[in-house]
Amino acid sequence: MSAPNPHSAPVDLDALVQALQAGSGVAHKRDIADVVEALGIGGDSAVAVGDDCAAIAEPHGQGHLLLAIEGFIPAFVERDPWFAGWCGVMVNVSDIYAMGGRPLAIVNALWSRSGAATQALLDGMRAAAQCYQVPVVGGHSNLRCDGAQLAVAILGRAKRLLSSFDAQPGDVLMAAIDLRGAYRAPFAHWNCTTGVDPERLRGDLERLPMLAEQGLCRSAKDISQAGVLGTVLMLLECSGVGAELDVAAVPHPDGVDLLRWLTATFPSFGYVLAVAPEHRALVAQGFADRGIACAAIGRCDDTRQLVLRQGAGSRTAWDFSRQPLTGCAPAGRANVAEKRCA
Repeated sequence: MSAPNPHSAPVDLDALVQALQAGSGVAHKRDIADVVEALGIGGDSAVAVGDDCAAIAEPHGQGHLLLAIEGFIPAFVERDPWFAGWCGVMVNVSDIYAMGGRPLAIVNALWSRSGAATQALLDGMRAAAQCYQVPVVGGHSNLRCDGAQLAVAILGRAKRLLSSFDAQPGDVLMAAIDLRGAYRAPFAHWNCTTGVDPERLRGDLERLPMLAEQGLCRSAKDISQAGVLGTVLMLLECSGVGAELDVAAVPHPDGVDLLRWLTATFPSFGYVLAVAPEHRALVAQGFADRGIACAAIGRCDDTRQLVLRQGAGSRTAWDFSRQPLTGCAPAGRANVAEKRCA
């Protein structure tokens, strides 16, 4: 495991566990369990549910089509319409790359009032589509509504998947995060994409499918609004494993509140990876070559618990044998593998 971040200040582990369990990011992920159960799309579904995208096998072993959608909190759309439009593209693109894929096209659904705010939202979406070179090919719009709501869906393709279901005991947990950014107030979004050379952004993202196609990474997940720890929880649940995590080893910018960073911050470029120990150095170097912070932050085990460690202290943050999160845990690892190969 990597050495602790030299800029880390100790965090109260009890407060960290409480913030994780009570945070809105994890609460929103818990809502997924009710939807999964109501729709009957977990367990024996033909397509495993719980990844950043649905992975649909193409015929003749040619890879997988990737399908994802993101909806946005109305308060965010109202408060920062240009950035909401940008994020509509950016977060979907990130989901595709998180699974080792490359994006193909985007559609959107927009309910809003005509006017400057709607124009700003569309301008942001157009700017991001041009930046990431992903065309917007259609959607649905209604510009005669009282409020603003936005959802954006994306289609991509992967030659070889990075999946939330494939982490194994003994794998090294790694976090790759672009720290060259700042919070975009008042939300806990760490923005490291706007105003950046588009070619560099696309090159940074290309590391993910390269890792997949070279067999250097086993499992990956895009860091969401549940923060680094909430994202780790989702990956562990899907893979049916546990982990011990060193909170001081998680890459983070100088001067940030570590509790906020770990439990609520959504970075524009941030991924949790499960990597076989022999590939750890190559994975870290690949991100370092792009100027992206990447560190080993823990190790997967067979406990089905997330244990947080700091120095000599440790706390159990979650026990999946007692409490599910998204309800997307596989009935059996072999069954999931069979479904993905079907």
